[in-house]
Amino acid sequence: MTPDIMHDEQHRDEAPGARRIDETRPRVGFIGMGGMGSRMASRLLGAGYGVTVYNRARSRTHPLEQRGAKVAGEPATLAAGADIVFSSVADDAAVVSVLAGRGGALTAARPGTIFVDMSTVAPTTSRSLHEAAARKGMAFLDAPVSGTTSIAEQGKLVVFVGGEKAVYERCKPILSVLGRVSFHMGPAGSGAMMKLCVNTLLGVGMQALAEALALGLKGGLERDRLLDVIGQTAVVSPSQVSKLRNAGSGAYPPEFPLRLMLKDFRLIAETAMHLSAAMPGTAAALRTCSVEFDRQSAAGRDEDFSSIIRAMEHMARDSTDASAADGLVV
Repeated sequence: MTPDIMHDEQHRDEAPGARRIDETRPRVGFIGMGGMGSRMASRLLGAGYGVTVYNRARSRTHPLEQRGAKVAGEPATLAAGADIVFSSVADDAAVVSVLAGRGGALTAARPGTIFVDMSTVAPTTSRSLHEAAARKGMAFLDAPVSGTTSIAEQGKLVVFVGGEKAVYERCKPILSVLGRVSFHMGPAGSGAMMKLCVNTLLGVGMQALAEALALGLKGGLERDRLLDVIGQTAVVSPSQVSKLRNAGSGAYPPEFPLRLMLKDFRLIAETAMHLSAAMPGTAAALRTCSVEFDRQSAAGRDEDFSSIIRAMEHMARDSTDASAADGLVV
């Protein structure tokens, strides 16, 4: 008999250390041990859930395996023994592969299994996977998150959920281990759509901050003073304040890599085109992000998306040469 996912939240704020497995809790499978997935799986393991993990590069499963998690050789094996299957992978192609591809989780899961995809993907992909799960008597929620790796470690993510409301209600307790709050946004694909809206603000907001800083420097303001004062204004968000510290130090450790911001910008642009939604600011930010990504790739760097600040500084410095600015200066 499948254990009920409805449990109390007594372990909500416990540290993700090793715990004795609570056999009354649902068996969890977690696909994707990247920066976010590994931390979310660690939270579930620390809360007493029996967790089986899968990652294409098996070495990434070792830390959780040492703490008591089981490791599956393929997604299908993981899903066959799970009551609820989480996934957090890089992009649409990856999530379709691990869930619906050859050896994918949907091929072996039992009817009644719940899938919760926490990847940032297109709403159309989420709806397609929801339909595929429904045809097999399974439930599917798209549940992308807002937050950094450090926020994931603390279990303070914000979760946006699309899918059947009744399934969401059953999953709220386990989602509370991962996030400080979750929101049911509507039918399948609604969580994915909400995440694209949020990441539009994230990316375009960083572009606006970078342009403001570049303008100030071009206008003769002292750099450290500019960074300090702009960080104390009401128009800069708390998350942007930490990115100003990156700019101050000149180091951009990839808490949210630029390559993922570029991937999300492309998803946003494709979705906007499909919906005939005009997004000129996003289009400009996408272009800047793409140019900087090409530069980082050529140099073998993988930096945070806030490195756009440095890119705009360079463009402002070189703006007397239109070709150096690659046409991005008005």
